[in-house]
Amino acid sequence: MLTSVLHRAVNASQGLRRIMWFFTQPVTFGVHAVPITPAGKLVLFRLSYARGWRLPGGGLKRGEAAEAAMLRELREEIGLISCESLQAVTRFEHRPDFRKDQSRLFVARGVVYRPRWSLEIKAVREFALGNLPSDTAPITRRLLKAAGPALP
Repeated sequence: MLTSVLHRAVNASQGLRRIMWFFTQPVTFGVHAVPITPAGKLVLFRLSYARGWRLPGGGLKRGEAAEAAMLRELREEIGLISCESLQAVTRFEHRPDFRKDQSRLFVARGVVYRPRWSLEIKAVREFALGNLPSDTAPITRRLLKAAGPALP
């Protein structure tokens, strides 16, 4: 029951952030990764406050390099333990939740991870690149297509 209450609180705080962004229309800078395990599987996760399976990613902190931000997000969202390589593949813009986000997309190869309990993350799973779940988020499909030439 406590977990359910905490998940509702996270959802409410995300809703308040969206309202703020509606009025401020901020420009943000972010990162996303296509994490690939040594077995060639894609690691995706589900958020408690958004639909669909997603790629790890998030915003850069002030003064943080994109590569450092990407590794931090992988640790926070999938429980990254190690990564053989991190390759920047493209830059892109999108408008999530009324923000103008300018992001970099990476492919993380040789990803070893151990999911940790989180208020924000509901599930972490591996999928074959050619067999994504039907409820994969549209942004995830778009980013996988953009990363296509760099994928195994």
